Amino acid sequence: MKYYFCKLHAPRPTFAQTMTPAEGKLMAEHGAYLRTFPGAVAFGPVADPAGFYGVGIWELPDEADIKAICDGDPTIKSGLGFRYEIHPMPQVVIRK
Repeated sequence: MKYYFCKLHAPRPTFAQTMTPAEGKLMAEHGAYLRTFPGAVAFGPVADPAGFYGVGIWELPDEADIKAICDGDPTIKSGLGFRYEIHPMPQVVIRK
């Protein structure tokens, strides 16, 4: 198995506070998309004072392609300026 930390950057620092109804719908589609993957261990928004962002922790089989998963996200496909940072996690401790 491989593990990843993925950070989703919004198109603007005030996105969470100034989201339009169309962007709210897009975020609902984003959440629904992530829920289709059993490898999504945890995901959600982070209330960073410098600007909200999304985080995802992934556990994937070795042959899975995290970049393809991120590229398929409705936020990325929207062309509105969202972007992912993808970071492999060489070691993970999971609470039982």
